[in-house]
Amino acid sequence: MAITIRAMQEADLAIADHLFRLAFGTFIGLPDPQDFARTMNYMNRWYLDPSAAFVAEDNGQIVGSNIAVNWGSFGGFGPLTVHPDYWNQKVGQQLVSAAMDYFAQHQISQLGIFTFSNSPKHLALYERFGFHPRCLTAVMSKPVQPQNSQTPLQSGLRYSELAAAMQVDSLERCAELTNTVFEGLDLSNEIRTVAARHWGETVLLESQGSPVENQRLEGFAICHCGEGTEAGKDACYVKFGAVRSGDSRRDRFANRASQSLASLLQACEGLAAQRGLSTLICGVNTERQGAYQLLRSLGFRIDILGVAMLCPNQPAFNHPGAFVLDDWR
Repeated sequence: MAITIRAMQEADLAIADHLFRLAFGTFIGLPDPQDFARTMNYMNRWYLDPSAAFVAEDNGQIVGSNIAVNWGSFGGFGPLTVHPDYWNQKVGQQLVSAAMDYFAQHQISQLGIFTFSNSPKHLALYERFGFHPRCLTAVMSKPVQPQNSQTPLQSGLRYSELAAAMQVDSLERCAELTNTVFEGLDLSNEIRTVAARHWGETVLLESQGSPVENQRLEGFAICHCGEGTEAGKDACYVKFGAVRSGDSRRDRFANRASQSLASLLQACEGLAAQRGLSTLICGVNTERQGAYQLLRSLGFRIDILGVAMLCPNQPAFNHPGAFVLDDWR
């Protein structure tokens, strides 16, 4: 067996998607592995940066894939997929190595991934590359409140509805906000691609009670909506959401950040209701105590638990002062 690693091409997306379901469905023991995440599409990540996606081949046959994610100063990868017939043959190691080379080329020094917390095999693989298991990450959901409720949902601004010049300004303001969360963190490419590919919407939360010209961005959330995205059928998934971060030891800041995150979530729920979606999904690392506790108080229930692994072994933006929603799957 001579495994080769090459760049993923658009023509590879269908087979990569099939292998993704086969591998994960087999791992968790589904009767029909293709039922795994059937209405979701993770291979669309190729469109974010084709140079960050890789496939493994055996004599021209694709047997695995991996996609690196570039968020400015922070990166990750996944889903890492290997055909079950090729498990325990170091194919996964080669695909991780390709992603690590990508991160080195782009000088991304802080990495984080999500993996099965109950799988020693997965932990050992990633530890080989310098990742360390830290706190649990919860993927959570709640039913969407009907739009015709007597309690109206906050709508927020929508990136796709802004004029081109305002979109440019919004990207700059989002980057300024994420820089307060983690220096150099930048979701601009995710925001642009979600809009361009019509995967969903980015909700923008502006400060209230001041003149428009003096308003600043208090938070934003990149949402995937419906079948064929990372959300899946009838769901709105907050791929990334954040409000301004600071010192969580100051009660006044923590209360304000919590209120802003609650307003941002309400705006995401309003988006979901407007699109006729029944479930709102988001992830949060349990080390982000304020954000995690807020989700629990708002009625979110845990659907999936995984462990966040970081390289190097630093918290990045998994700390009590970070009011951030994501899960790194």
